[in-house]
Amino acid sequence: MRAFPTHVFRWLALLWAASLLTACGYNDFQAKDEAVKAAWAEVVNQYQRRADLIPNLVNTVKGYASHERETLEAVTKARAQATSVQVTPETLNDPEAFARFQQAQGQLTSALSRLIAVSENYPQLKADAGFRDLQSQLEGTENRITVARQRYIAAVQSYNVLARSFPTNLTAMVFRYPVKPSFSVENEKAISTPPAVKF
Repeated sequence: MRAFPTHVFRWLALLWAASLLTACGYNDFQAKDEAVKAAWAEVVNQYQRRADLIPNLVNTVKGYASHERETLEAVTKARAQATSVQVTPETLNDPEAFARFQQAQGQLTSALSRLIAVSENYPQLKADAGFRDLQSQLEGTENRITVARQRYIAAVQSYNVLARSFPTNLTAMVFRYPVKPSFSVENEKAISTPPAVKF
């Protein structure tokens, strides 16, 4: 009986290992991880677009409503805080950093809402073409942020299903593919309570 040469066994072992990697979802993790990173980059891109619009909006409002100093300072401070949060691809794997980023963006959204509400008290400001243009751009950016966040949430969901499903969860453990955080609402209890309507 003739023995197989050693190099044949090596090739067979290599093919067997390659088929295991394909079956274990390793390539799927690569594709889904890249999809999550791309979706996250778009979220950050839209938040940066919003941050870039804010100084022009604040300066326009300042011209008409300079005595609304507290509101203007709150927006400027919230923008500075939101842009100071360092965002890297590693943020996706650090729930605390992700929460800090999300909190800073939420504070900026809140401050912007107050600024827009203040502008309602100034008819001349509302009539200003520059302000209307900035407000329109800001609304468009908020819509883009919503879409980018939805895409990110979908990408994270797909990735997390792969990371938690058997047998690919074993690959996730071996190659350290942790479950990724998704966007959440700061105060779920508050939004689950229906608003009181009084006439």
